[in-house]
Amino acid sequence: MSTASSLWCAPSISAAPPHHLLTDLRALLKEWRRRARSRRELAVLCDRCLRDIGVTRYDAYREAHKPFWRG
Repeated sequence: MSTASSLWCAPSISAAPPHHLLTDLRALLKEWRRRARSRRELAVLCDRCLRDIGVTRYDAYREAHKPFWRG
């Protein structure tokens, strides 16, 4: 087999995804869970608590109703 023909061979495909992809996916899922939890907690805060953190009821409502995948 010549060297020119060996250049056209398909690269080997690993059965397992690279480690960094799993790490990135794990981090993404963790972030989504954190957002969902934070938004649930924000939704139930009383008006006084919202004033203490400088958030209006309208802002809290908008944030609480965003999908977890949106930052």
